Amino acid sequence: MSAAQTTAADLPPAKQKTSTGPGAGPGAGPGAGTGSTGAPGKRVRKGAGATPWLLLAPCLLVIVLVMGYPLYRLVSLSFQSFGKSELWGFKDAEFVGFDNFAKILGDGVFWSVVLRTVVFTVGAVVLTMVIGMLIALLLQKVSGVVKALISIALVASWGMPIIVATAVFKWLFDADYGVLNYLMSRLPGVDMIGHNWFASGPQGLMVIMLLVVWGAVPFVVITLSAGLTQVPKELEEAARLDGAGAIGVFRHVTLPILKPIIVMLTTLSVIWDMGVFPQVFVMRNGNPEAEFELLTTYSYQQAFVVNDYSGGSAIALVTVLLLLGVVAVYMRQMLKIGEVE
Repeated sequence: MSAAQTTAADLPPAKQKTSTGPGAGPGAGPGAGTGSTGAPGKRVRKGAGATPWLLLAPCLLVIVLVMGYPLYRLVSLSFQSFGKSELWGFKDAEFVGFDNFAKILGDGVFWSVVLRTVVFTVGAVVLTMVIGMLIALLLQKVSGVVKALISIALVASWGMPIIVATAVFKWLFDADYGVLNYLMSRLPGVDMIGHNWFASGPQGLMVIMLLVVWGAVPFVVITLSAGLTQVPKELEEAARLDGAGAIGVFRHVTLPILKPIIVMLTTLSVIWDMGVFPQVFVMRNGNPEAEFELLTTYSYQQAFVVNDYSGGSAIALVTVLLLLGVVAVYMRQMLKIGEVE
């Protein structure tokens, strides 16, 4: 058949072009070539935005039930005058406004406790992150058997109850039978027999800080080890080819990739270490001295020893507000990281 004998009916139909912009041709109906949102190839199902909230609803309900009423009582007590008489029903609680807060904020003892808590928290967090990072990097270099043994030891220490761990540390640092005093006394020119580590606040808090770090390091190591497996080996090799040493590779390749994990771990460590209570309480036999007081134990002492429940509630509420400030900083950093990515 010649080309002249070919009719238009024999030709394949021409492929129509759809236009999604303004001025689309007559063949383009409403929303042609687009989903319901106008984005090409995308369809958004109705009600999809409610799915995450439905999945979170059970967890949110448990949080409200478990923490809602205690938090409400904490806030209400902090604005009342509430002592033993009110507790036993001999008197009605009296609303005093911000008097409890004015009292504690004008107390020098409270600010010394705040400063001690901040120093303790910073020291514990820095030690936890540094030691955790070093062990996590070490686990990337050792053999599989050694890595398994270290991981078992970390999980065992992590799973040990706080009361048991505190008893172990009390024995290690005991003045008369402490293992640490015995080992240090075997060094030339060192005599630590009978040395009381809790004779002064700084030394005693250092021991408690080591106890907190010892319990927190395993979680940091396990999390950072998982993060290190996601660091591309190609980037590390390229950095080495460019002349970077081990420190340079860690600073310019490993650290930026681990930054979201480090920010998360640091924030969690600050929250946990500011809320330390059983370690101090048990280490000091249920009655911490003034130089061992942190915000948690100070709030407990005011509420249940002095029987000033409203004052203890006010101190606890201030502690919660400080922790919320830490959470706000964490959220801001995570949003910045998300914008960069």
